[in-house]
Amino acid sequence: MNNRIVKINELIKKHTNDIILKDLSLKDGVFITIAKVDTTPDLRYTRVFVSIFPEKEISYAMKTLEKEIFQIQGILNKKLSMRPLPKIEFRLDLTESKADEIEKLLKNIESN
Repeated sequence: MNNRIVKINELIKKHTNDIILKDLSLKDGVFITIAKVDTTPDLRYTRVFVSIFPEKEISYAMKTLEKEIFQIQGILNKKLSMRPLPKIEFRLDLTESKADEIEKLLKNIESN
């Protein structure tokens, strides 16, 4: 990945995080964290990987992000001074839950 894409990913991550914190209405106790941002080399699309806590609210949080994606995209477009403006897409980051599963399996193996 070239240096320009890395910088763009960092910029999109920062601005999207700010938008989610300030402009998105979520239930109390629901937290969305941006785990990773991946922009295509042609700068047309960006996948924003999010982790959601608590896990029982994943469905609610993902539906909220999808419902508000046009508002989030619009605010992000105003903050970014680049062309083309990448179209964002939210994806669930399962790294944390997979790590927990592996840790439980390892503990189970150690105890047997």
